[in-house]
Amino acid sequence: MSDVYIKDEFIKLQQAMKLARVVSSGSEAKIYITEGEVKVNGEVCLQRGKKLRNGDTVEFKNNSFTVKNSDQ
Repeated sequence: MSDVYIKDEFIKLQQAMKLARVVSSGSEAKIYITEGEVKVNGEVCLQRGKKLRNGDTVEFKNNSFTVKNSDQ
C-alpha cells in the first residue's frame, strides 16, 4: 500500500488514481470506475468525481493507496 498526499481538503477519485500512477490518464480511470473495478474504503465506487479525503483508501486491481494530507 502506498500513500497519495494532497494539499487541499479533498481530491477527486480519478485524479487520485492518476496521482498514484495506477492509471495513465483520466479517461482510463473513468473506464475502470464505471465498470465497477475500483473500491473506495472497501466498497465499489462508480463515481469518478467521488471526493476523497484524508484517510480514504482506494483499491484497484493489485494496487491500493491511502489519501493523506501533506501537512501530516
